Amino acid sequence: MDDFHYKIESGQGALWCEGVSLDDLADEVQTPAYVYSQATLEGHYDRLSQAFAPLDPLICFSVKSCPNTSVCRVLTQRGSGLDLVSGGELYRALKTGVNPAKCVYAGVGKRPDEITSALEAGVGWLNVESSQECALIGQLAEQLGQPCRAALRVNPDIQTETHQHTATGHRGTKFGVQLDQVEAFFETYGSSPWCKLSGIHLHIGSPILQVEPYVMAVQKGIELMDRLRSKGYIIDMFDLGGGFGADYQSGQAPEATVYAEAIVPLLESRVAEGLQVVFEPGRSIAANAGVLLLTVLYVKQSDDHTFLICDGGMNLMIRPALYDAFHFVWPTRVTASHIPPARTEKVQLDGLSPVNVVGPICETGDIIAKDRALPQVQAGDRLAVFGAGAYGMSMASQYNSQPLPPEVLVDGQKAKVVRRRETYADLLAMEV
Repeated sequence: MDDFHYKIESGQGALWCEGVSLDDLADEVQTPAYVYSQATLEGHYDRLSQAFAPLDPLICFSVKSCPNTSVCRVLTQRGSGLDLVSGGELYRALKTGVNPAKCVYAGVGKRPDEITSALEAGVGWLNVESSQECALIGQLAEQLGQPCRAALRVNPDIQTETHQHTATGHRGTKFGVQLDQVEAFFETYGSSPWCKLSGIHLHIGSPILQVEPYVMAVQKGIELMDRLRSKGYIIDMFDLGGGFGADYQSGQAPEATVYAEAIVPLLESRVAEGLQVVFEPGRSIAANAGVLLLTVLYVKQSDDHTFLICDGGMNLMIRPALYDAFHFVWPTRVTASHIPPARTEKVQLDGLSPVNVVGPICETGDIIAKDRALPQVQAGDRLAVFGAGAYGMSMASQYNSQPLPPEVLVDGQKAKVVRRRETYADLLAMEV
């Protein structure tokens, strides 16, 4: 469900993004480089919006997943709000021209200056993570003379089948307030005239490839809202967070309609009574909207292993090292018989050989793909790392003093550099 595809040209398969040849683009901007498809961003947002249309939700794209302002602007112009977790993301959001009232501000460690900036900007909701934070927000709002709306992040104690580092909805994590402590929390802070607790926020982790955890989270959220309302508290917003899956492998994630078919019936009557539903999707919109283009510098044999040493590695795509995450990798140019029928861990084609796709970084863990069967690749060939639009560039670093790559946004037959490649001078620009 994206706009990256192979075209057959003179018996060769060449990778294109919408109407742009990625080999031609790589010749122009060089590698490594991130490339995003505007049509894919818009398509994924539209499918999500249409699937949940009966709830008329506020969809707030998760800026942390892909913070480039041009990417965010594509979505805000589509009607999206933004999900923020830092003062820097708020600054980015305001540069896109988004209505701050359509933004939610989460994050477990908001600094006083960040909270003040959010209050001054008029952010729609602040998602509260702790009692001390709630008290501080109330104090700062009173000092500014500017009441704000807040949603309490609740930890619903739901186990999910995802990596332990991205599971956030079970006991023992740093996120939210335990479910059995919420009513006491409201007794202490629920009557503040400055930090008005009028929402419940849940986020159970990411990526979640099953519907059942969301059903459980919504059911617990509804029961909690009913208990709070019975005690006189006004709860008019329910934020289910994000975490919807993406197709890192073909057909891996449920479609938006599958999530919606389970969630919409649970909330539809509440929306009719005035409840505002909020979602915070990130990877389900952006992951398959981006690829990372690399060039193979060397092909190295070591014992029984073949290493494709590329010009980018964990410095640009840390997810495999951090989460054991899978990303499909394939040459940008192959014979017609080697155009992959699907993006899977084990492609069933003749003439493939196992290789390790690695980067230039001085770490043994600098591996993007391990023991992956690929067509024959030579030095100078280019590879595409698929599913790279979310948590790729946003988690990239200058480790080993490697300048960050450019980001390119493709719209039809047009390709625009929306972040230039860093120079060596940029590496030193902040040093005194």
